[in-house]
Amino acid sequence: MIFPVLAVVKKELTSVVRDGTIVISILIQLFIASFSSGLLLGMLSLYDADTIVQFGGNIKIGVVDSAENRLASLMRERGLQVMEYATLAEANAAYFHGEVLAVVDTPQDVNGLTQVDLYLPASETTSSLIRMVIQEPLKGYENYLRTEKGIELRYADLKGKPATSFEFVYSVLIPMLMFFPAFVAGSMSVDSITEEVENKTLQTLLSAPLTLNSMIAGKIIASVILAFLQCVAWLTLLQLNGIVIQNTGWILLLALMIAGITSTSSALSAVLLKDRERSQFIYSLILLASAAISTLLNISPITTMSRFAIGDAYTSGLNIVIFAAFLAGLCLLLSKLSRRLLV
Repeated sequence: MIFPVLAVVKKELTSVVRDGTIVISILIQLFIASFSSGLLLGMLSLYDADTIVQFGGNIKIGVVDSAENRLASLMRERGLQVMEYATLAEANAAYFHGEVLAVVDTPQDVNGLTQVDLYLPASETTSSLIRMVIQEPLKGYENYLRTEKGIELRYADLKGKPATSFEFVYSVLIPMLMFFPAFVAGSMSVDSITEEVENKTLQTLLSAPLTLNSMIAGKIIASVILAFLQCVAWLTLLQLNGIVIQNTGWILLLALMIAGITSTSSALSAVLLKDRERSQFIYSLILLASAAISTLLNISPITTMSRFAIGDAYTSGLNIVIFAAFLAGLCLLLSKLSRRLLV
């Protein structure tokens, strides 16, 4: 039984190699991964622009400063254009006349505590940019106030990579690169199975010493192998670019499980619908719904992948068992429903 399955796997992998479009897309992915430092830089600029360049040259901020204009000085050092006002009313008037984009007020309350009030425009894009570019001046101002009160705590002097870089690499970049091949594998499984039905080659294929389940299994295995090889290449190139990744074995195993789940799920939709367009549409909906639901639970594959990558002591191979069990259930369901492909 295993030899007919391997024959199907070989046939599928050969067809993929002959398909120039798929090969070129894989090569493009690997080419991009070989410059993952540049990839990280570009994508991080979208995730947190403040970690890439100091914005602010064309942003005018109105400041009502009660501490000897210290905050205004820090903002100017940042590259912001600062307009100083004696009262909040004057700053608000300038804001409504379009002279400044935002207003920062630092009133002194009766208990000797400084409260910083930030007034931002309604535009979400502009507000987000302003919040990012004034982070460093506000941290410096906080240090200034602590020093004035005799508190020695300078978190801004801590060494290491920015928290946003760490967060982006391990919670966004690595899971995305590990799971994207799995999503493509599912799409390939749909195309491969429905192609046999639409081209009316299914009966011819089954005339060989091959069962229906073996044929479907071979197509799924071929898709999973391609996804796994892409994940290995991604991890290798990321590590060559200086990104430290822990538990690579568990990461690859989890990626393998997810590729198996997506490929089996897509095969189920192909078996039930026997139409490429509808099967792809249903597969996409299932994929989006599953991703959304998993984020609400404590078993999210994205969270598990991130914890493996950072070397979390409380994440082990047991966390993969639930995905393996789910994959086994899908495989059992597919084997029961595979006969529908012939109806």
